[in-house]
Amino acid sequence: MSKLAKLSLKEKIGYAFGDGAANIAWRGVSTFLFIYYTDVFGLSPAIVGVLFLVARFSDGISDILMGVIGDRTNSKYGKFRPWILWTAIPLGVVLSLLFTAPDLSATGKIVYAYVTYILFTLIYTANNIPYGALMAVMTGDDKERTSLGSFRMVGAFAGGMIVQGLLLFLVAYFGNVNSDIQVDRLSEEKFRVEVSALDNVPNANIKTEAGIATFAWENGSSSEKEGTRGKSFAMKSGEKYTFVVEGEANLEINNISIINQKTGYSKSIYVLSVFLIVFMLFTFYSTKERVMPPANQKNNFAKDFKDLIVNRPWLVLLVVGLLFNVYNSIKQGIVVIYFTHYLNDQLLTATYLIGLMLASIGGAMITASLGKKIGKKNLFIYALIFSGLVNASLVFCGPDNISAIFTLGLISEFASAIFPTLFFTMLGDAADYSEYKNSRRATGLIYSAGSFATKFGGGIAGAIIGFVLAAFNYNGQDAASISGAIPGVVMLMSWVPAIVVMLAASLMLLYPLNQKKMDVITLELNTRRKGLKNEAKGKNNM
Repeated sequence: MSKLAKLSLKEKIGYAFGDGAANIAWRGVSTFLFIYYTDVFGLSPAIVGVLFLVARFSDGISDILMGVIGDRTNSKYGKFRPWILWTAIPLGVVLSLLFTAPDLSATGKIVYAYVTYILFTLIYTANNIPYGALMAVMTGDDKERTSLGSFRMVGAFAGGMIVQGLLLFLVAYFGNVNSDIQVDRLSEEKFRVEVSALDNVPNANIKTEAGIATFAWENGSSSEKEGTRGKSFAMKSGEKYTFVVEGEANLEINNISIINQKTGYSKSIYVLSVFLIVFMLFTFYSTKERVMPPANQKNNFAKDFKDLIVNRPWLVLLVVGLLFNVYNSIKQGIVVIYFTHYLNDQLLTATYLIGLMLASIGGAMITASLGKKIGKKNLFIYALIFSGLVNASLVFCGPDNISAIFTLGLISEFASAIFPTLFFTMLGDAADYSEYKNSRRATGLIYSAGSFATKFGGGIAGAIIGFVLAAFNYNGQDAASISGAIPGVVMLMSWVPAIVVMLAASLMLLYPLNQKKMDVITLELNTRRKGLKNEAKGKNNM
């Protein structure tokens, strides 16, 4: 098969499943791990923020090393595909460990979080850098890579939709607490609800099935008597807890649920980890590597690294990728807290996240056609600016403006889906540019930028979220502190990430490769590869 031939639909779909699997892990972590650490595991937001920053920064070294290792891997499966096979099961296992909360001291919890989180980033690196580099060696046609990039992002957003859309419902299912509930009517839509459980539940959450009624502590402080659509609290075995519930008529015992978030999160992630492993294996068995480094190229890390740091397209993409990942990760990391504590409706988060994933799939699907019409660089810049402006508008939305929040969020996400679709495609262009200029190709090393930008960007985002919430004295297990931190939550959901993405748009102006230049590079490289292939055939026939 020619290196420039069209890839089959099956192979494109198979490749997309890999990012579906990766996003079960990555979006599960970026969306839910912060609130899991603070509200369930009991870590402070500042500690979580530092953990994210330290782990992601140190991971940059492993990204580069993994790129080098991938370029130097030689097996019957190729350079990059075998790593997808070797890391599939370990990635699923370590994801499960992240959402397992052993009974430890305060120091023990911090140590456990650091060990499991750093281990997760290392295994994710060993999986995701080879996966990203695989795109550049499946075909030598930059336009075909753009199409493959669209399939990849559809798979990524579909995987994200699985975890973001299902996880909270799975938590409710697996975490259901067998409890004693008493309901006494006080008026038409006002009830006194008393609950108790046989076992200790350190992270209980109570709400109604419809999610409309508000709960307030009957004998709490003034702040605790504020009605919200559910309450998170710690239950002791046999102790009774009393709420005043308002807003729903004919409330009955079977309309009220109590969820053990610790058990719910753990079992839910275990199930999703199985899907992650299966998806990764499907990618391995359905793809093929075709583009190899020049036959006369010798391994030389110093030369590869020198070529890398003077590769202007790569340098621009590295910084822009870092910034747009900070933008996306802040939005993902704060959304569950925003819906839980600002809108007081945690399960509505799932509907919102599913909507975002559908909008993302739409954005990814139109990227290839828009890129052909206006150019990848121009499209990247327009999408960055548009998404940021729309997202900043969320600052004007109150907790009752549900329709406006959904509308602005979906529009912003539609545009932001274009960023990663173009980014990973353009890393392949940067690899071609390096081969064009230097007659050397280090695909894995170049794609290390993708993993570094994703992970370190997420680390910076986690630190920003942690430090802002800490500045507002947020404590996920204390109702009064949560109420006081709402202005910080709104900031993080709206204009704070928008500032970051505007900076990315300005830096993207420095990117040097337009479509005309890429057409020249693709033609020249194809000519060289044919010449080397014919030369090799001639030697073999002598």
